[in-house]
Amino acid sequence: MTTAVTGVTSTLSKLNPFGKSKDHDEDKGEAIEYDSVGGGGHAARKSKITKDQLKVSRALRSVLAHEKVLSELDAGVDSERPSAALRELLDQPHIRVPAYVTDRSRPLAEYYISSSHNTYLTAHQLYGTAAPVAYQIALHTGSRCVEIDAWDDDDNKNEPKVTHGYTLASNVPFRAVCEAMRDVVDKEAADADAETEYRAAPIMLSLENHCSAHGQLRLVEIMKEVWGHRLLTKHVRDEGANQRQDAQDQVTLEELGSKIAVIVEYFFPDQKDDSSDSSDDEEDEEDEDEAEKQDRKKYKEQKKKAPKENIIPELAELGVFAQSVKPRDQSWLEGELKGGPHDHLINVSESGLGGLMPKMSEQISKHNAKHLMRVYPKGTRISSRNLNPVPFWGVGAQICALNWQTFDASLQLNEALFAGTDGWALKPAALRAEGSGNLGNGKKKRLRLKIAGATDVPIPQDREASEIRPYVTCTLLHPNDLEDEPPKRKTSAYKQHKLGIIHRGANPPPKNPIFDETLEWEYDDNELTFLRILIKSDDRFASNPIFAVASVRLLYVVEGWSFIRMLDLKGRETHCTLLVKFEIEDA
Repeated sequence: MTTAVTGVTSTLSKLNPFGKSKDHDEDKGEAIEYDSVGGGGHAARKSKITKDQLKVSRALRSVLAHEKVLSELDAGVDSERPSAALRELLDQPHIRVPAYVTDRSRPLAEYYISSSHNTYLTAHQLYGTAAPVAYQIALHTGSRCVEIDAWDDDDNKNEPKVTHGYTLASNVPFRAVCEAMRDVVDKEAADADAETEYRAAPIMLSLENHCSAHGQLRLVEIMKEVWGHRLLTKHVRDEGANQRQDAQDQVTLEELGSKIAVIVEYFFPDQKDDSSDSSDDEEDEEDEDEAEKQDRKKYKEQKKKAPKENIIPELAELGVFAQSVKPRDQSWLEGELKGGPHDHLINVSESGLGGLMPKMSEQISKHNAKHLMRVYPKGTRISSRNLNPVPFWGVGAQICALNWQTFDASLQLNEALFAGTDGWALKPAALRAEGSGNLGNGKKKRLRLKIAGATDVPIPQDREASEIRPYVTCTLLHPNDLEDEPPKRKTSAYKQHKLGIIHRGANPPPKNPIFDETLEWEYDDNELTFLRILIKSDDRFASNPIFAVASVRLLYVVEGWSFIRMLDLKGRETHCTLLVKFEIEDA
């Protein structure tokens, strides 16, 4: 299996999920590869870097002894070799996912699903390369919902292709994508047999159809031929319903096993194509250059001219548990979608849904307690920029489709939600059936993060370690922050004292900085609050580069002292650890 997506350039990875943020560079990432952590997938399951390979600077060992976390002997203050106690502390995770989050006994609508958008692309939405390996990487790194845009191939009517229509993006055979997904499903099944702690999880396929009736029939035939028993079909659904006393009961995640479930589009009679969100034209928060604006304008004009094909019955039948609908009214907010399919999935752009929030947030949450919702990036995000998923998770949207090409700020938050899961995470009780639809409980919390220091900060090859001035900056993200102005705190920059001024008996080099600072936030108590942590360098007269990143869901953090294993901008493990102490209390 190929281990890297090729052809992705760093110039296309400056992504901005927080529209009004002035420091766009903080939101960027680099090309995701096969060993990236991504969304809590296989790559995150087993660390390739063992505790024996990690170091703890002498200065931080002194901190551990001073804070009475370990004795001086166990901390190894006067030793170069880490003790068994220090290694044990290094090996302890900084998060602990509650068991109920990975419980599979609840209905599908009660889970968040780690999800990718335009999965076939390896870079820019209008010029990128389509490749089957992109599906293998997305699934391996944690995505459980992938997207396929299927089109007729004029050169071979029997073999539909996958591409981003009306663009310069390349294409790949639909069959090749199906084969790539099949290989992942089979590998996961083998891993589940070999590793008792791992359970293969179902894969949702968001199928955007642009094929003729003949092309659609070929889609169905190819999926059945290539996937076979791995494909969830009406027969499997009916068989499962017969095993339940009430055939109307919602299917549980556990019942889906590890099958591929197809999301098929549903069109109301005489429905017009409203896939282009008009509000996109009014928003210029992406700071597009003139070329990007013209590219997007041409794309939208071509898309509007395209005829819309009705879904043939054979394909519609594969939409067993989810038929994607772009609603023509707000009846879905009032209890039930008028004239729509029973197992509907509301497919809405971030602008369309954001326009209903916060006024309709409670109604959206209650709808999403029983029905699926997919939120996709607005049309202006042609450079694979990502939406900020946190507010949409806050109203129970199960599928926040993220461009999976780079490990940007949004993918880092996605990893924080799905770390320690199999790509499916149970929603908070307030957002499940019988819940209030409101996450807030009226309480205030206070987070104190004591940052002692770091060891082995990864330095780019073109930089001298002695020249950097590392500091830590942290952003608290909350579902109620609809203005995209998350509160940020940062430490002072560390600089080694050349004249011998020391900190508790140590004067470590910049690669092993000491901060000894406490950052503090007060926030509305909420189960979907996240903290994004960056180690950067204060370059003063230049854009401050990011050296390492980590994101955590506060619900998961282990309070007290722990080492956070930092990732690089590709989402891969580094040898860098950050020694911190989490304290969360009522405000």
